[in-house]
Amino acid sequence: MSLGYSTRLIKLNKQANPKLLGVRLGKTCIKNDVSVHKVSKALGVSRQTVYNWFTGASNPQNLVAEAVERLLNDISHLK
Repeated sequence: MSLGYSTRLIKLNKQANPKLLGVRLGKTCIKNDVSVHKVSKALGVSRQTVYNWFTGASNPQNLVAEAVERLLNDISHLK
């Protein structure tokens, strides 16, 4: 099932710095078809925040970054 990530979001994610935690999260979610909604609920942040991370406009900070790392290590539970 495709979650319908826009071509613009996918393009921005591909162009963003792959070393950024939020961009890595975006690549993983796009590849595994995990919705922004599920990520935002799991991390307790807004969908806009997640979109900003995916495109490299901002990056997860402090305690949220730790939760993002854990999520990246086990993205399968959000499917």
